[in-house]
Amino acid sequence: MDDKEKEKEKDKEKHDGNDNEEEEEDEEGNKRIVVLGPQVPLKEQLELDKDDESLRRWKEQLLGQVDTEHLGETAEPEVKVMNLTILSPGRPDLVLPIPFQADDKGYAFALKDGSPYSFRFSFIISNNIVSGLNYTNTVWKTGVRVENQKMMLGTFSPQLEPYVYEGEEETTPAGMFARGSYSAKLKFVDDDGKCYLEMSYYFEIRKEWPGTQ
Repeated sequence: MDDKEKEKEKDKEKHDGNDNEEEEEDEEGNKRIVVLGPQVPLKEQLELDKDDESLRRWKEQLLGQVDTEHLGETAEPEVKVMNLTILSPGRPDLVLPIPFQADDKGYAFALKDGSPYSFRFSFIISNNIVSGLNYTNTVWKTGVRVENQKMMLGTFSPQLEPYVYEGEEETTPAGMFARGSYSAKLKFVDDDGKCYLEMSYYFEIRKEWPGTQ
C-alpha cells in the first residue's frame, strides 16, 4: 500500500469512527468539522433541568405538556399513522384503519367522479420530537403519474393523544375517461429522511358513490 492509499485509509477510519460529524464552511469558504452531540432521549433531556424553573417553563412553551411517565427510553422518535378518514360534503365519514383493507376487487376505497373530498390523518408521536414531518401521496392511472401531492405537517412532540391533520378540499376528476382504477403510494417522512410509513394501495373512481344506484 503506497502513501496515498494509507492516507485515504486513515481518513476513512477517522470518518467512520465519528458519525456525528458534519462539515460547514466559514466566512472565508474554508471547510471545518463540526462535531454534533449524541442524540439524547427526550425523557432524559426533560429531567436534566427539572429544578430550573425558567428552563422548565421554556421547555413547556416549546413542547407543551409532555407526560414523562409515558416517554420511551430510546432517542429515536416514532410515528404511528392510525387511520385515514375520507370526508365529502353530504356523505358519512369513511374511516380507514392503516394498513388499508382492500375489498374483493383489491380497492381500498372508491370515490365518485367530480366530487369534493378531503383527507384527514390521525397519528401518534412517541419517544422524541419529530421535526419536519411531511407526507407525499403519488397517484398513477394506467402507469402514468397523474398526481404528486406533498404536504408539510410540521414538528411534533410526543403525547398520548393522537394528532389530527386535515388536508385541503379537492375535487376528483370528472368524466368517463377519469373513471376506473388508480394506484397510489403514501409516505410519511421527516426532515432527516426517516420514513415512518410507506404504503401502496389501489382505489377506484366511479360514476356514483358506493352503495348508491
